[in-house]
Amino acid sequence: MVADLEVVADAAGLEHFDLFASSFSVPWAIEYAARHPDRIRRLVLASGFVRAQDLATRESLDGIVGLVRTNWDIATRVLADNTLRESSPALGLRLAQQYRENTNADSVAKRLLDAHASTDVGHLLASIDAPTLIIHRIADSFFKFSAAQEMATLIPNAHLVALHNNGPISAGDDANTNVQSIIDFLDADREPHDASAREPAGAFRTVLFTDLVGHTEMMQRLGDDRGRDVLREHERITRDLLRQHGGAEVKTMGDGFMASFASVTKAMDCAIALQRAFAEHTDTMPEPLHVRVGLNAGEPIEEDGDLFGSTVIMASRIAAKAGAGEILIPEPLRHLLTGKSYVYADRGETMLKGFEDAVRLYEVRWRD
Repeated sequence: MVADLEVVADAAGLEHFDLFASSFSVPWAIEYAARHPDRIRRLVLASGFVRAQDLATRESLDGIVGLVRTNWDIATRVLADNTLRESSPALGLRLAQQYRENTNADSVAKRLLDAHASTDVGHLLASIDAPTLIIHRIADSFFKFSAAQEMATLIPNAHLVALHNNGPISAGDDANTNVQSIIDFLDADREPHDASAREPAGAFRTVLFTDLVGHTEMMQRLGDDRGRDVLREHERITRDLLRQHGGAEVKTMGDGFMASFASVTKAMDCAIALQRAFAEHTDTMPEPLHVRVGLNAGEPIEEDGDLFGSTVIMASRIAAKAGAGEILIPEPLRHLLTGKSYVYADRGETMLKGFEDAVRLYEVRWRD
């Protein structure tokens, strides 16, 4: 596993990068980070373990291996159910099917026994140099919370986020909050007080963020193929309207977009057109598309085709405050639109993570 990671990182030309690992990948991410401290910028470890003995005693492992060898179909369901039965049974069934399609009983039995005998990265934790986020559910019945506590104690620059629901961090009602916690951690050294380290571009732009509401639940309900078809429609609508309104796509995050505009008015017109297009889609198609939109204007920092700095961070935070079908903007952007025929609703002041002062937000009403 570590050799695979080394080959992929080298082939992709990744010299300094963030590394995310969950469940059974966590020990290998720890080992890679310990071997290559100069290459890992930030490390995220979700619902993992330190040593194989944390997951199962040798006696219980022998029972699992026996089941694998005698009834592979039931064994795949048992292995998948360990972490998914309560939180996402449909996802568990798909995972079991993937096991059956991509490996076989003999290989799994051998690897389970080998891993139990050799997997132990406890001695490497203290040598991790990268800032590390550990995110783990307290009530996880398979990946014990005590392993997360051990990692948080022994990794020098680690922060532990304890979750109270059960299941994978990307499933359940708190999935969006969990993902946002990871994004905030990865963006921590791009907060406003650090942005001066980059050379400013000096161009005034309006930054627009979109986010597809309920993306995770939709993928679980529809499955990968049908869910991807819906995402393609979401991407088509968004890209068509960005082109029509002079917007430049900066990047897509799978279930959302970041775009920039030279004109504040064109950015607002695009946001309204997006909400109207998604509302029309929802009225005429079997699968709804509900999107939240947030905007901000300023002088972001441009580097390698991406945008950084407080303008971008605030736009992202504002989008996260919006509900399905809403457009939110800060008070300064509303002043830039003075004289235009937009309709606003005052949402009051709110604190945004990473900013000292409260920000007054306005909802832009787009329905006729």
